[in-house]
Amino acid sequence: MQSVEHFDPDAFAHSSVSGSGVDNSHGVVAASEPGKDGKEKRAFNKLQKRLRRQVGNAIIDYDMIQEGDRVMVCLSGGKDSYTLLEILRSLQRNAPVDFSLIAVNLDQKQPGFPEHILPAYLDNLGVEYHILEQDTYSVVKEKTPEGKTTCALCSRLRRGSLYGFAEEIKATKIALGHHREDILETLFLNLFFGGTLKAMPPKLLSDDGKNIVIRPLSYCKEADIAEFSRQMAFPIIPCNLCGSQPNMQRQLAKEMLAEWDKKYPGRLESMFKAVTNVAPSQLADRELFDFIGLEAKQADLMASRIQAVKVS
Repeated sequence: MQSVEHFDPDAFAHSSVSGSGVDNSHGVVAASEPGKDGKEKRAFNKLQKRLRRQVGNAIIDYDMIQEGDRVMVCLSGGKDSYTLLEILRSLQRNAPVDFSLIAVNLDQKQPGFPEHILPAYLDNLGVEYHILEQDTYSVVKEKTPEGKTTCALCSRLRRGSLYGFAEEIKATKIALGHHREDILETLFLNLFFGGTLKAMPPKLLSDDGKNIVIRPLSYCKEADIAEFSRQMAFPIIPCNLCGSQPNMQRQLAKEMLAEWDKKYPGRLESMFKAVTNVAPSQLADRELFDFIGLEAKQADLMASRIQAVKVS
C-alpha cells in the first residue's frame, strides 16, 4: 500500500484557487468576496497556505493517510472540525494517493441543537456525510453528579459511538480536529491531575485494535484555526453541554498556555517540540527504560573497550 511520503506540502500551498482567495463552492462568505481589499486577501491566502502546509507535514511525518483510505472526518460543528474538513478537501485534490472523505456528525440530542445546520452545509458542499443520532446527552446528565464536569463521560460515550460507526461504514481512518494547543493542554492536565506524562498522539491505534485515529491539525495553532474559521464564516454550532461549565480544568490550562504565549513568544513552539523529542533515559519510567540493566550494560561496554585495546 502506497503511503503519503511523497506529499509535498509546499506544492499544496501553491495549489489553492487563484487570486480570488478561497474555494467558495459551498457558498460560504470568505475573504474572496467583494469588499475585501488586496491586503486582506493576501493575508488570508498566506494563512490558508500555512494551514495546508502544516497539515501536509503532519500527514507526511506520521504517515496518516494511505492509498485507498476512507477517512471519516468527525464534524462537531466547531471551528476545528470545519477547518479540518476544509483543509483535507483542499489537499485531497492534489494528493499523490487516492483517498475519500466521509463527514460524520454525532447528534447527541442536546436541547436546542440546530439539527438543520450541518446537513444544509454539507449538502451545499457536496460531501458524503452521515448524521449519527445517539441520545448520549440524557445519559451524561443522569450519570454525572451535581457540580461535576460532564466532559469525561461525554467524551467516552461520543468516542464509543463514533468508533463503532466507523466500522459500520468501513472507514479506515478516523480524523479528529485536535490542534497544537489541545495536545499541550492534555499534556499539562495529565501532568497536574493524572500523574502521567502523556498527551494526544498525532496518530493512534485504538485499544481494541479496530480503529486508527489521526489528528491532521496537530501542527496547527489554535489562533490560526480561529482566524481561518472567521474568514470562512463557518456556521459554528456551540456546545452548550460542556462549553457552559465553569472552572473546567481544561479551560484553566488553556488560559495558562495563552498567558505564557503572550508573555514568552515561542514557548508553546518549544513545548510542542518537546512532545516530539522524548529522551526516555532522562525520565524515570522503569518500564520505558532498563535502569536495572545499566550495570550489565556498563560491564559490556568496558569489556569491549578492553578487548579493543588488546587488539590494537
